[in-house]
Amino acid sequence: VMELLLSAFLIIQVLGSVGGYPSGAPTGACEDMMPRHTGVVPQSSPAPYSLLTNARTFQPGKAITVTISGPEYRGVLLEARTAGSTSALGSWRLPPPDTTFLLCSGNPHGAITHSNTNLKGNATMYSWIPPNSTKPIFFKATVAQQRAVYWINVKSDALLRGGYSQGHDPKVNRKTKCS
Repeated sequence: VMELLLSAFLIIQVLGSVGGYPSGAPTGACEDMMPRHTGVVPQSSPAPYSLLTNARTFQPGKAITVTISGPEYRGVLLEARTAGSTSALGSWRLPPPDTTFLLCSGNPHGAITHSNTNLKGNATMYSWIPPNSTKPIFFKATVAQQRAVYWINVKSDALLRGGYSQGHDPKVNRKTKCS
């Protein structure tokens, strides 16, 4: 009986270690956004998903809504970034149902991930608050239809800082009238 219990325990331990992360991405996935699903690789086909935003520009403190358009999905890791950076930027608001915050780049609200494997769809809206930045910002996601079927590097179009052109301070560029 003891050998049978020990065998059952070992099988459970092994099976548990080859699974995905049904309650959300691990913090270690923040930079490369790769799921730590043992024995599977990302899909090589183009992602059937797109990241859509409700604005083309951002202003610090003014919420941006992001939706993941495409087939229903079970897993997600969603961050905002600037070009060339692996750091999560800004702050996500209250996560929608079946999702939760993920501590990334020292920010407790730096990313959103799934909290379970319930289906999520186009009606799931994520709300993000931009920081005070002049650099263009884009959203980046890893989206999983199921444990072994996922796409990395799903990106939105870049959002520019509203109110002035990138790299120009509106106070400096004001034209003055000569009399």
